[in-house]
Amino acid sequence: MHICEVDYFDPRKVASVKKRFKPERTIQLLAETFKVLGDSTRVKILFALSLEELCVCDLANLLGTSKSNVSHQLRLLRNLRLVKYRRQGKMVYYSLDDDHIRNLFKEGLRHVEESR
Repeated sequence: MHICEVDYFDPRKVASVKKRFKPERTIQLLAETFKVLGDSTRVKILFALSLEELCVCDLANLLGTSKSNVSHQLRLLRNLRLVKYRRQGKMVYYSLDDDHIRNLFKEGLRHVEESR
């Protein structure tokens, strides 16, 4: 096991980090964001939406699953502001919420592809 052999902490470093720590609510939201990314169907949806704006029917066809399942997954992603939608007539199109999500996804993908 890789742990310190002596019981000592650096009070200066701990105080410095503590001052910059984020509020508990922010930490919880970040944890929920990473938790929702722990599902392969949602990751596939995000990957598809990183390439193209799509509707529920497009996503269901692409993933080989039901529109109901895709809608449920999109609702979870929308609640955490990972995706957004726009209505055009009778159609509803989904895309990534913003460049932060695009970058988060791109960096995560780069990390796992480089790990190989």
